[in-house]
Amino acid sequence: MKISKKNLSFIGLSSLVLLTSSFATAADMSGMDHSGMDMSGGMSDMDHSGMDHGSMDMSGMQGGQPPADARSPDYSNGVPYGQYGKPMMMGSMPLWGVSVDDLGYQFDEDQINFEATGWYGTDSNRIRLRTEGSAQTKDDKEIDSLSSLAYWKPLSIFWNGEAGVAYDTENDNAAVMAGIVGTAPYFIETDARAYLYTDGQLRLDLGAEYEWRLDQHWVVIPEVGLTAFSKDDHDNDITMNRPGIVGDLIF
Repeated sequence: MKISKKNLSFIGLSSLVLLTSSFATAADMSGMDHSGMDMSGGMSDMDHSGMDHGSMDMSGMQGGQPPADARSPDYSNGVPYGQYGKPMMMGSMPLWGVSVDDLGYQFDEDQINFEATGWYGTDSNRIRLRTEGSAQTKDDKEIDSLSSLAYWKPLSIFWNGEAGVAYDTENDNAAVMAGIVGTAPYFIETDARAYLYTDGQLRLDLGAEYEWRLDQHWVVIPEVGLTAFSKDDHDNDITMNRPGIVGDLIF
């Protein structure tokens, strides 16, 4: 403890001397007059033509190609992703979905009408399974449906294209199909699909619908549809065109 007391006294005395010296230096510079110095010329009159920068070695400065091991390929810098694995953008993550666009009972025909779609894939590429038709509830309970398995891909901001194969139980024929689905101006949902059957029959389906919102709970969806064939098929009760207007009330 005696040594500590002596050292503390010496440190305090040294600090006092340094502080006094700083004040004294500041007092000596207070009398300097800088107003008489001419700074108007600046550095504009200096001649730099004799300076040669070509011999300077700039190789040590940052630039050029980085070393091969400067950063890991996945930008993790060697840090593991932990228990959840590598992160993935939502647009590239494969997802799936199912939607039922139409499911209702038609009393005059004693049948159930349906239209459903299921898909799997990303925002850029999908596989779609779609079926539409009707099922009789009396007598032979026959099911007439048109089902397709297609590859789906966006064509633009508002339009998507699809192509694949289909099977129609009404005429018991397979077909290749292609179509375009999207949103027309004024938010009119539009779809157009063409089917070429194995017997040479050509079918064209056109449809359009608009969602008219009445309030927060009720929505009216008027639909217009047209189905046309390239030729009549009386054996399967198929005529060359089948126009139709449908209105749905959804809440």
